[in-house]
Amino acid sequence: MKHITVLQKEAVAALELSPNSIVVDATFGAGGHAKLICEELSNEGVYIGIDADKTAFEGNTLEGKQVAPTIHLVNDNFANLSDVLGSLHIKKVDAVLADLGWRTDQFTDGGKGFSFNGDEPLLMTYGNPESYPFTAYDIVNSWEEENIADILYGYAEERHSRRIARAIVEARKSDEIKTASHLAAIIESAVPGFYKNGKIHPATKTFQAMRIAVNDELGTLERFIASALSHLATDGILAIITFHSLEDRIVKLRFREFAKTGEYFIITKKPIVATRAELLANPRARSAKLRVIQKIT
Repeated sequence: MKHITVLQKEAVAALELSPNSIVVDATFGAGGHAKLICEELSNEGVYIGIDADKTAFEGNTLEGKQVAPTIHLVNDNFANLSDVLGSLHIKKVDAVLADLGWRTDQFTDGGKGFSFNGDEPLLMTYGNPESYPFTAYDIVNSWEEENIADILYGYAEERHSRRIARAIVEARKSDEIKTASHLAAIIESAVPGFYKNGKIHPATKTFQAMRIAVNDELGTLERFIASALSHLATDGILAIITFHSLEDRIVKLRFREFAKTGEYFIITKKPIVATRAELLANPRARSAKLRVIQKIT
């Protein structure tokens, strides 16, 4: 399945770019926003693309054009924005965009157990698994039942968190849970019949919760927002696209807190969402919300 970038035009338009802007694309992903951003920039502009997954940059076609900005592609986590900019000797930027969604091939071809349909090792790390304190394998094979249940409910509001956690602990007594498909089967066996026949796969929320826990997604987002805002030049803009309520809540609350200082102005009083035409072309866009804030002093 080909990846379709969500809110592509809306997000880039929100950045209010000029030809010589210095722009950070904090989550390069499939490069959908990157192409539009670079089209807005002249040879005097600077584009910085960041992604924790180094495979995101494979086959990119941003460079080699007659009129193109200076391009930097950096394999790092966007929470380390200050370090990335420091390594490039850049102190202030004119715009920052973060799309917190997924590249489709990370699910289908990533080999890290993100998809419950795959017979892949349970990792769920964006970057090199060796650099993480724990993986999804560690969660299901060594965490206490109560702790597993807590992240399922806290990070995904999984209503059957206790039943699923209990089933995981029981299953691992017989054999290690090594693959995504094995974990998905355990979850299916643990939930009520009506839950198996719902609109989403019964393992969806469990996998979401484990992915968030492994990658510290919420803590990373908090650090990124603070860092991005601190590096904005006057009139600079930060735009963030979220895909679930926990992310959106963090962005909304942090934007409000920074706006109270008088140094920032929230452009989007209500989040920008996909048009009907985009929803028909890409149903995945239904949960996307774009929020935008600007530095004014």
